[in-house]
Amino acid sequence: MADDDTLPTFDQLPAVEGAPPKSAWWLFGKDDQVGLFNLQTPERIARAARLVQRGVMFPLNWNMELPNPPLFNRGAVRQTIFGGAIHHDDVLDNFYPQASSQWDTLVHVGNSQYGFYNGIRKEEVTGRPGSKGGIDHWARRGIAGRAVLLDIGRFFAARGDAIDFASDRRFTVDDLEACRAAQGVTFETGDVLLLRTGWTEWYEGLDERGRAALANMATFRAPGIAAGEAMARYLWNLHICAIASDLPSVEAWPPRREHGGFLHERLLGMFGMAIGELWDLSRLAADCAADGRYEAFLVSAPLNKTGGIGSPPNAIALK
Repeated sequence: MADDDTLPTFDQLPAVEGAPPKSAWWLFGKDDQVGLFNLQTPERIARAARLVQRGVMFPLNWNMELPNPPLFNRGAVRQTIFGGAIHHDDVLDNFYPQASSQWDTLVHVGNSQYGFYNGIRKEEVTGRPGSKGGIDHWARRGIAGRAVLLDIGRFFAARGDAIDFASDRRFTVDDLEACRAAQGVTFETGDVLLLRTGWTEWYEGLDERGRAALANMATFRAPGIAAGEAMARYLWNLHICAIASDLPSVEAWPPRREHGGFLHERLLGMFGMAIGELWDLSRLAADCAADGRYEAFLVSAPLNKTGGIGSPPNAIALK
């Protein structure tokens, strides 16, 4: 099992018989099902909690009804409220846990050549007791630790290079590093990287016709980080446990072979690195820009659904 204080670099990832090359399979044991959240140790959580200085909270879940219409051919949640004279209950129907703010679990996307993280087999993902790699493993463990925000939206805008949110602009390693340096932040092992672009704010300003056009997956485009080995190496070498953004896919959409393929396959399938999408980072980013502190204590309580493939993050950043 890996010593989380001395994780190998990308180029030092060990060649293990039966595991893919340049992967983190079995670094935390053959039965591991939480991936890089193993890096959120009690010591790191306690240290991150000391980042709370003002007692200000920033809920990071976007409105559950957005985007509307949903993207990626998902459905819209339907709510029925019922009750008597002095009480109410409600029931949700057609609920896609990954239609709005979400965590992608380690069995959401596997590697097209090697399969799911740590060798989990498709037939072991059942949604029944014993199901492997699902959201329940994160939910029962808990998610808490230091988060670092890279506000690449403001960074580009300040350079006179505002993001075209209708394009598939691909942010490079150099772009992320330039933003990090401009903000004066450093990463620590076990961090959650929050990448704010302004996409959700842009979406909220669209009219009904503009939103409907985005739901056409044949023409849908969205900016995001570049794919390919250079980005995979960079993210692994940060030794973060997760990356979450306000974008529909974290990486630019659509994924293209000539641009390095589909980064989800490396992050989820090879590294065990959690991916968060469509998080509402607007208020947190505004506060970070105002006080110059781009770090926060992050807690997240995903749904404890046996074998769940994804979940709203139910995340709060505290400063």
